[in-house]
Amino acid sequence: QVQLVESGGGLVQPGGSLRLSCAASGGTLSDHAIVWFRQVPGKEREGVSCMRERDGSSYNADPGRFVMSVDNAKNTMFLQMNSLRPEDTGHYYCAVRLPRPADHGCSWYPGYKYDIWGQGIQVTVSS
Repeated sequence: QVQLVESGGGLVQPGGSLRLSCAASGGTLSDHAIVWFRQVPGKEREGVSCMRERDGSSYNADPGRFVMSVDNAKNTMFLQMNSLRPEDTGHYYCAVRLPRPADHGCSWYPGYKYDIWGQGIQVTVSS
């Protein structure tokens, strides 16, 4: 069973950068659709970025500021966040979708289920 452990959150000033990490054990990230979600106060959970290395699929809600990547040697996914704004403040989660027959690509629409979740990590953007 895949397990995910997040790190790298914290407090950063507006305009600053953070890199979130999500280390996986018990499975290989490149075999799965993987995603970063966030829960911003007062809003519903929203997708930030997803990818599936096996077929090269990826989506990014803000490609000018956020970059998702995977280090296969470390079996760890990352979310590099740049030019952070106060409205980026929230709880960030990584998640993995277990393989399904004929599954491909990645998504964050409500019916596209992710099965394994990290514990979540707080990001606060404030001066």
